[in-house]
Order: sequence, then structure tokens, then C-alpha cells
Amino acid sequence: MSERHTALRSMHDLGLAAWFGGSLMGAFGVNGAAAQMNDSTQRLPMASAGWARWTPVNAAAIGAHLAGAVGELVTESPRVAAQAGVARASTLKTALTVGALAVTGYSRLLGMKLEKAGGPPVEGVTEPNSQTPSNVASSQRQMRMLQWAVPALTGALIVVTAYMGEQQKPGEVFRGMLGRAGGMPKGMGALMAMGAAKKKRMSMSGR
Repeated sequence: MSERHTALRSMHDLGLAAWFGGSLMGAFGVNGAAAQMNDSTQRLPMASAGWARWTPVNAAAIGAHLAGAVGELVTESPRVAAQAGVARASTLKTALTVGALAVTGYSRLLGMKLEKAGGPPVEGVTEPNSQTPSNVASSQRQMRMLQWAVPALTGALIVVTAYMGEQQKPGEVFRGMLGRAGGMPKGMGALMAMGAAKKKRMSMSGR
């Protein structure tokens, strides 16, 4: 059975990259650019139009990431069960994914509310001014926090994914298997020490 799962890894990584990158660019680029418009009544409509065009792409990216993540979890399930630390990392990754999905979904609901608000005067896309209706201002204040929560959570997912990639190195797998088994088998430590000493002597004699 092949140990390569290039398609699953590609779906996982590309989807997550688009999810993280799109949310970060939107917060800095779309919202930041719209806030520079001179007409304060056009700031929300301009940003809403940009986010609406990105939404289908973002949904596809999230779907690809989830499909790849589930596929990887299935293919790596034997190692999750046998290698110490992998199950804990998988649990953390799942929690971060659920959190990112929840924040992304709620952010989109707020975005739709702001989109339906039309063109009220605002200071920025996530900053109301004294003339902004109270319901719009409330959604903007929530969006101000959530626009950074999505890249923070997806960025944390990238870090955890990198850590889990390190866990797949042969040395890490070996130590994790021993850890899950309750420690190094009797005599294994002595054999490893003898092997290391022999390797050192051979290295020194070859100088």
C-alpha cells in the first residue's frame, strides 16, 4: 500500500493557505482600501462587494481543506493510535478548525447584515462614526474583532500542521511508538548505546 497521499495533502495545504491568506488580505486590503474612500456612504458597499466576490472561492478553499484533513486523518489513523503525542495534536487541530469555521461563518453573517444596510455613513468598514445607525455600528464592532480572529485561528492551524509534519519523521515516530508502549523495551537502551559507541569508534578510526 502506498504511503504517499499527495492529493490529500495538496487539498489540505492549498485550502488552508487560501483560507488564511484570503482572510488576512481582506482585513488589510479590502477593508483598508474601502476605508480610504472619500465618500463615507460608499465604504461599506465597496467592501461588501469585495467580500461577496471572495465568498465562493473561500467556501471552495475551506471545503478542499476539510476534505484533505479528513482524508489525512483516516490514512494516518494507525499512527494516531500508536504514536504518543499525535492524538493530542490531532485534537488541538480539530478544535482550531471548528473554531475557525465558527468564526468564519459568523463573520459572513455579519457581512451580509452590513451588505443589506446599504450605504450608511461610516468611519471605516469596521469603525462607525456619530452618524452610523446603531444596528450597523453594533455589527461593525463585532466584525472589528472577528476579522483578525480568522487569520489568527487559521495561522495557528498552519503552525500545528507544521508540528504534525515534524512528528512524521522516522526518529519522532520511533520515539512516539516507544512512548505509547510505556517506555523503551528491556535491553533496547543498552543495544542503542552499544551501537552508538561502535559508530563513534568506527568514525574515529577512519580519521
